[in-house]
Amino acid sequence: MRIFALADLHLSHAEPKPMDIFGEIWEDHMGILIDEWVKIIREEDMILIPGDISWAMRMDKAKVDLDIIEQLPGQKICIRGNHDYWWDRPGKLNVHYKKIYFLQNKAYRLENYAICGSRGWVCPKDTRFNQEDEKILKREQIRLRLSLEDALKNQAKEIIVMLHYPPTYSTDRLSPFISLFKDYPITHVVYGHLHDASSWKDAIQGIHEGIAYHLVSADYLKFIPKLIRA
Repeated sequence: MRIFALADLHLSHAEPKPMDIFGEIWEDHMGILIDEWVKIIREEDMILIPGDISWAMRMDKAKVDLDIIEQLPGQKICIRGNHDYWWDRPGKLNVHYKKIYFLQNKAYRLENYAICGSRGWVCPKDTRFNQEDEKILKREQIRLRLSLEDALKNQAKEIIVMLHYPPTYSTDRLSPFISLFKDYPITHVVYGHLHDASSWKDAIQGIHEGIAYHLVSADYLKFIPKLIRA
């Protein structure tokens, strides 16, 4: 099984929301995304989707997008992004889909490794960070630790972490998430959320302290899923 990742699909089939206002690269992005997906992903593959899946505000609208994702090749693992307002209780969502797993507070076990994750949040060194951000950040740290502990409980030897937000915004590569990673056998971290050249330039990527970091925002990847583990 190969593992790929692609974040920020921003689908909107029920109530179309043109994305090209964010740049020419987004013109007909839904069609391009699906074309690239079916070229690369095989039924036996897995694709990680780290948030911002659908623009829908309610589940009845998001269902159109999720049904399309369900029909695409591969097993999909999703976490919530900051725009996924439709996100309901994961247990409830997981009943309705066979090829999509909605991950929250738990780990998804695969052989001797596991997929863990949480939405993440802006980190303290962000200039806009405030008391409300601190509350959300602590909650997301708890969610991630629950997921990681579940992986260890199930004897995972290798962990791939999904975050929607970058694990750090700091050029010195320090953050509460980076510190948390050191306590677990994490080999890869995938994340999205970033949508401009300046953010892409400063984003953490490559190997840092033994962990491979991957920015997988759809526009950054030109809507081509990135291979994480062959």
